[in-house]
Amino acid sequence: MLASIYQPEDVSFIKEGIEKLWEKYSLLAKSGNHVLTEKDVVLITYGDQVYKNKEDKLSTLRQLLHTHLKEQISIVHILPFYPYTSDDGFSITDYYAVNPELGNWDEVKEISQEFRLLFDAVINHNSSESDWFRGFLEGDENYRAYYYEVDASKGFDDVVRPRTSPLTHTFISDGQSHEVWTTFSRDQVDLNYTNPKLLLQILDLLLFYATKGASIIRLDAIGFMWKEINTNCIHLPQTHQLIKLMREVVGYLNPSIMLLTETNVPHEDNISYFGNGDEAHMVYNFTLPPLLAFSILNETTEKLSKWVSQLVVPYKSVCYFNFLASHDGVGVMPVHDILNANELNVLISSAKANSGKVSYKTKDKGEEIPYEINCNYMSLLQGLECDESLGIKRSLLAHAILLTMPGLPAIYFHSIFGSVNDLKGLEESGQNRRINRKKFEYNYLNDLLKNPISRESIMLLGIKRLIDIRKNEPAFDPYGKFEVMSPFNGVFGLSRKTVSEKDSIYGYFNLTQKPVEVQLEQGESWLDIISSNIHSNSLSLKPLGFVWLKKS
Repeated sequence: MLASIYQPEDVSFIKEGIEKLWEKYSLLAKSGNHVLTEKDVVLITYGDQVYKNKEDKLSTLRQLLHTHLKEQISIVHILPFYPYTSDDGFSITDYYAVNPELGNWDEVKEISQEFRLLFDAVINHNSSESDWFRGFLEGDENYRAYYYEVDASKGFDDVVRPRTSPLTHTFISDGQSHEVWTTFSRDQVDLNYTNPKLLLQILDLLLFYATKGASIIRLDAIGFMWKEINTNCIHLPQTHQLIKLMREVVGYLNPSIMLLTETNVPHEDNISYFGNGDEAHMVYNFTLPPLLAFSILNETTEKLSKWVSQLVVPYKSVCYFNFLASHDGVGVMPVHDILNANELNVLISSAKANSGKVSYKTKDKGEEIPYEINCNYMSLLQGLECDESLGIKRSLLAHAILLTMPGLPAIYFHSIFGSVNDLKGLEESGQNRRINRKKFEYNYLNDLLKNPISRESIMLLGIKRLIDIRKNEPAFDPYGKFEVMSPFNGVFGLSRKTVSEKDSIYGYFNLTQKPVEVQLEQGESWLDIISSNIHSNSLSLKPLGFVWLKKS
């Protein structure tokens, strides 16, 4: 593994370093394997998502989770809660500290006593204001070659870019000029994994996160980790080898800790991070959010049904990390080979009608193409009608499908609490992604949730009810079997299978705004475990209605 990347003397240095890390973190050692079940649902949230006057924000977040989601959410993904300088946490100055504006490690530990935690390892890059980068610029031997210093005019024409900003930026220190690789922004300087010292530093970091309560570690933007001249510098073989190494190093001490790779790319590239069952335990299912939104807005299921029917889980020990909304937005790169320009415009037009934005990336020869739709998912589903009640119905339908999909479901804070586009935050920041990152005063949000007819209350109670049903059904095992059974265009059907047929679940979802009739297997009686209604021979689905059926 290491010999395919590093020189022999570096391989020896890295092996010795790993042995020392295992000794350093020996108290982390545990037996057993990673386990996910139908009872597991993830909440994605910022550490400062809710706040109270004169109270640490992590403490306030714990109160909210305990009060409203203790029985439904088992895993909490706290987005980067470390000190940072930009990108709402993804430009980190100190990997080993908690942002003092949020709280401290003790408060992280308190949350971990009620929920399993998912930490971000933002290890493709860090802040240009970090001590590491300052040391690099100042010539500190400890940080020599921690970053890529390159002449980007030679051999980098084919580099894949997720942004329209320059590939490199110039930094001046003591009269010396340094041209440094910056995949995402000037403030996010890429780390250099050709340096074995840097690799050991990152392995130390992953083990440190494990000691602080991380059950799952998300490898952010990991596809860009290795750079090589005259290549596209994404998904390179060295990147895959290093992820295998990370899994082995962490798994040696605690095999229950899982790695999740974040690669917002076309599906085939994305699932390559399963490796041979020896890389990521989970990969983000990036195709689902835009494809499902398109299908609901266009009231069609043909492409959704075809895509899900071809979805492959290549190994028994891996699964998809399914989500609809995130802190970033709805990435559209994964559907560029599924939706044509007119179909993609369905999403773009709906987003813009509801004051959403579109972010672009640079393609070949400087061409800019849509990369990401920046819009709250419910706002996106309000469609050209800009109809809030329609958005609520469609959003509940979308989350019912999310909770039926094979894999681990993850729900963004603003989805489960019924938010819409934060236009004030967008305007004040000038950053597209802020449209879906609003922060709530704790008591204000609580008052909204006490109102049974508020959008926030309707969404929270609706999704919680589905989770309460889901967690008692073994058919929703994240690693379980599934089969698409869509009866006709406009109705999506997905079955989740168990060894015992009586426990299998058949979900039908009407993506149209018209009532439809679905023919069921003759001679059987079917129980809808959501409504408790019994059906025989046929099923009447209301507009945007859905059922989870079991043979009765």
